[in-house]
Amino acid sequence: MSGQTPDLPAALLEGVPLPLVVLGPDARIRRANAPAAALVGADAAGRHYTTALRQPELVAAVERALAGQGAQRIRLVVTGPSRDTIYRVLVTPLAGEGVSLAFEDMSEIEQAHAMRRDFVANVSHELRTPLTALLGFIETLKGAARDDPAARLRFLTIMEREATRMNRLIADLLSLGKVEAEERVRPSQRVDVVGLAQGAVATLRGVAAAGGVDLALTAPERVEVPADADQITQVLQNLIENAIKYGGAGKRVDIEIVRTDVAALGGPAVRISVTDFGEGIAAIHLPRLTERFYRADDHRSREKGGTGLGLAIVKHIVQRHRGRLKIESEKGKGSRFTVLLPAG
Repeated sequence: MSGQTPDLPAALLEGVPLPLVVLGPDARIRRANAPAAALVGADAAGRHYTTALRQPELVAAVERALAGQGAQRIRLVVTGPSRDTIYRVLVTPLAGEGVSLAFEDMSEIEQAHAMRRDFVANVSHELRTPLTALLGFIETLKGAARDDPAARLRFLTIMEREATRMNRLIADLLSLGKVEAEERVRPSQRVDVVGLAQGAVATLRGVAAAGGVDLALTAPERVEVPADADQITQVLQNLIENAIKYGGAGKRVDIEIVRTDVAALGGPAVRISVTDFGEGIAAIHLPRLTERFYRADDHRSREKGGTGLGLAIVKHIVQRHRGRLKIESEKGKGSRFTVLLPAG
């Protein structure tokens, strides 16, 4: 054969999608493929591996492998500028020629496991509280309050409230599960957002009146976007109901729909804003408001029947529609929740 023969070990390393580093018997870096450059540097060849990889658990695993103690597996956490990366590292002896280090990124898997654990713990906690209350009142009604009509009515009223709260939580959990299942499928049917907003305002007018809150809708005659009508209605109702409940001190909630252009969405878009003039939300809470079960004011939210899932549902619906959700608030000056939806 004519021409140069390619370096087969180097070609093999570059064909591996995981970060892979090969150390010689002297613990110096012989080769590192492109994905490993972020860990050891692009010019790592010839350097002792500890100049780039100093974590004590990794150093100990390499020393054991070089000493003939067989393959080593460790969990390695690498601190980054924005987040930590978690690797499962396999250190494999190379028959007296050194060792190889293969780094498998486990960050997303571990994050998913943590989210699942937190989700189960949160759901259990949210259900346990009303169930404990119900069981306590049932026991009281069977005993001390059996012949006390006033106490019986009071306890039954509280039991109804707690049962309603559990029912709302289960409904929100089912809704969240459905939205997540459909999140990768973008709706194609065109619907009138203004009509949906008018329907949401009409539905919540009684709730607003009971809280002494005026609802004001400002919108063009008709604005169509590709959307799931039921889900956009759910977004509108969640945002407007939240504004009534938590921003009602301002006695007014403004809903505005306008046509606009958003470069990030590829051009023409629709902006839906729900603004209240209440107490506002401290800046520290804003980045976490769309997390499941996160509440800026846990006690107040429970008192008002909140499940802690409403904004998480809104976020996933907006993502399904390839839109954006923006939250702005300042203590003492109210809050504005803005949904941007692509119009085409």
